[in-house]
Amino acid sequence: MFERKSLTWPILLAIFMIVGVVGLTVGWVLLNVFNAISAPTKNSSVYWVLLSVGSIIFVFILIGIILYLVWIIQNINLNRRQSNFIDAVTHELKTPIASLKLYLQTLHRRPVEGEQRIEFYRTMMEDVDRLDRLINQLLDVARLQQKQNDPAPPEWIDLDAVIRQFVTELTTQNSIPADSVRLQVATCEILAHRVDAEILIRNLMENAIKYAGKPPEIDIELKYSDGFATLSVSDNGTGVPRHLRRKIFQRFYRAGDELERRQSGTGLGLFLVRSIVQRLKGNVRVVDVPRKTGSCFVVSLPNARLRTS
Repeated sequence: MFERKSLTWPILLAIFMIVGVVGLTVGWVLLNVFNAISAPTKNSSVYWVLLSVGSIIFVFILIGIILYLVWIIQNINLNRRQSNFIDAVTHELKTPIASLKLYLQTLHRRPVEGEQRIEFYRTMMEDVDRLDRLINQLLDVARLQQKQNDPAPPEWIDLDAVIRQFVTELTTQNSIPADSVRLQVATCEILAHRVDAEILIRNLMENAIKYAGKPPEIDIELKYSDGFATLSVSDNGTGVPRHLRRKIFQRFYRAGDELERRQSGTGLGLFLVRSIVQRLKGNVRVVDVPRKTGSCFVVSLPNARLRTS
């Protein structure tokens, strides 16, 4: 796994090479200006031409070095996030599998009756659901990375119905009260593939539930205006710092070491949200929650209409 200090050498190399190129350029310019001024008039034009051509070449070299080193640093960051992703997936797989193995071994070695047996089965089912969610998320990412378009035509999706479906499903899965999620949704439809709408809403809601405070308070609002559907999902957690509000949508990115220690996850949920929104020609942003702590994700989607029936 890459450490933060692994960026030190690429950055120092970038500074050294840029300073070197700038120094050579300045020296070249001064030398040619001096020669052009001191040379006879008929020869000075040669130095002015060399000065012009050399300066252009140095500018292109400088731009190439900067772009190349930016590319290197971006790839180091990507490799670091991929390493974090592998660690996270390994943990997400190992924990429920170890739990399932323990309960199965207990059931195999001795009789378990009554409430304890029911509790064993409930916990095992939660572990299976956790594995199922992880695998589905990985499959969602693989599907979005495919270059070919979905051959199935889009359809009109009832966003409010999908939202209510996931509220019921996710509050049950995460054992939180149903009234901790407050809904204010219009009877709105969008033209999209159903699986895209479901991935988008499920990941937004899972993110809000994961990072909400204790007790959790989640507000979901769906509005319609001028052919656009605006979905807002807010929580009462610690919020997202302003300098991270673009980075959290990157693939494999997770916001800070402390959040990584406290929360499970792979860093793919918000990447899926952004990818789906881009496919639907919409936009997504993070804003402050008025009058309280937490974060609010606002998604605006075109090709929307109010349901008439």
